[in-house]
Amino acid sequence: MHIRKNQRNLTGAEKKRFVATVLELKRQGGYDGFVRQHVQYYRADGDDGPRPAHMAPSFLPWHRKYLLEFERALQRIDPKVTVPYWDWTTDTTPAASLWSEDFLGGDGRSSDGQVTTGAFAYAAGNWTINDGVLERKYLVRAFGRPTSPIALPTKDELAWAMDESVYDAAPWDSTAGRGFRNRLEGWTAGSDRTRWRNHNRVHRWVGGQMLGSTAPHDPVFWLHHAFVDLLWDRWQQKHPKATYQPQRLDDDDPQRGRAISVDEPMPPWGTKPSEMLSHRSLYRYDT
Repeated sequence: MHIRKNQRNLTGAEKKRFVATVLELKRQGGYDGFVRQHVQYYRADGDDGPRPAHMAPSFLPWHRKYLLEFERALQRIDPKVTVPYWDWTTDTTPAASLWSEDFLGGDGRSSDGQVTTGAFAYAAGNWTINDGVLERKYLVRAFGRPTSPIALPTKDELAWAMDESVYDAAPWDSTAGRGFRNRLEGWTAGSDRTRWRNHNRVHRWVGGQMLGSTAPHDPVFWLHHAFVDLLWDRWQQKHPKATYQPQRLDDDDPQRGRAISVDEPMPPWGTKPSEMLSHRSLYRYDT
């Protein structure tokens, strides 16, 4: 049983261990494998085949398993390392501790978005991006999207998701009008400035690789999703009678074979959402 800590509570030594272990996983080639996996399973509403990672009920259990596999890969290098979380309703500025020189580095420069500080800066020599999606080999960030400014989600915006008493609802995609999953994931109608909520807004605020399927290229991805995972746990405690939905999908349901019901396997592991509904036997959070 290990503990995932709020990044603001990490000691200098803990930050150093986490960064060193992530860099070693990158050097070994394992890190880029996790990026490719996210790209492979990031599917939109209109795509054919299973849609396990995003815009679907399995968004939360899929990322719980994905994050756990990443954490286990780190722990094979250093058993003392765990994935910290970033509470983006509290640490809301570029001055927050996670963006420090000794941790994740800061914002990208104005000319090209390139991150030039910290261990993940291209110039440091340990973080080259090769994914065939963007020609840029360096990590990019654009905090707050200067060309069309946005802010990180507020506590009230998060409460809008946390107060929802139903886990998910038909049609089990990004257009679902009800459901905690879609409200937390953050797909809503509206203008470009208002449509992105919670999880999605954080990706937009960071910018760069965090904008698309290659988001794990930015190590902050893992801290972001650790907080999303924690929020799911908090939601379950707030709504103890709520259950994962859908429990099953009829053969004639248009989402059959695309959305994943509670006892269907999630690719690539074959793990079912029902096996990921609680993290309590695997790890805990420091709250």
